[in-house]
Amino acid sequence: MRRFNAGWGAALVGALITSAHAADGGATPEQAVAMVKKGVAYIKANGKQKGYAEITSKTGQFRYEDLYLVVYGLDGVVHAHGANEKMVGRNLIELKDVDGKAFVKERVEMGKSKPSFWQDYKFTNPENKKVEPKSMYCERLEETVVCGGIYK
Repeated sequence: MRRFNAGWGAALVGALITSAHAADGGATPEQAVAMVKKGVAYIKANGKQKGYAEITSKTGQFRYEDLYLVVYGLDGVVHAHGANEKMVGRNLIELKDVDGKAFVKERVEMGKSKPSFWQDYKFTNPENKKVEPKSMYCERLEETVVCGGIYK
């Protein structure tokens, strides 16, 4: 009699969900984590000014389908934004999603207490311009959080 390996089953289900999401044209959770880690490493290696410019660039290496990076100071000020350069320099601490969730305030509070985390909220998908559920993966880097998210 064969025993069911729960870890293998969970991995298979995760792979199927990831493949289905990727087939829909959206980035996967693994791609978001990898891009955030790449962004953090880039900022560390090249400095804040060059790093933030590269993240904000529409032709930079930190954009893939509906995935892009953002960097928030722990005070709510945007230092880099891969989808909307007009946000750079603005303090968005009071910004709320369509459900009234103060997601920037929550994000920076989580960044103050955790080295990395996932956060859920709703945001406009830049690919289709629709408000959709979004999960954002973030890592703290000094007095900032570097984040990249996926739309569900």
